[in-house]
Amino acid sequence: QVQLVESGGGLVQAGGSLTLSCAASGSIFSFTAMGWYRQAPGKERELVARITSGGSTNYADSVKDRFTVSRDNAKNTVYLQMNNLKPEDTAVYYCNAEGVGGDYWGQGTQVTVSS
Repeated sequence: QVQLVESGGGLVQAGGSLTLSCAASGSIFSFTAMGWYRQAPGKERELVARITSGGSTNYADSVKDRFTVSRDNAKNTVYLQMNNLKPEDTAVYYCNAEGVGGDYWGQGTQVTVSS
């Protein structure tokens, strides 16, 4: 059973930075891709950033040039570096792993950006 554990969320002022981490219980080599999604109150969950096993990345337009997704295969960890945070980035952020048998999700970590 794969487990994904997020950490690094918190409260930050607009313009600040946070780094989220997602630690997998097993090797992340087995996942075709890993990514970060977020869900704000009253809104649907949306893709924020995604990185494939080959290192290709894609981002939501709203976070391009501000967020960076990366992976450390040796640590089985995926990161989301978030810079120049805005109040509209406030949401619960979820780690996702795309496996052959289906997707896995973390429990989520709250990010709150104050204006």
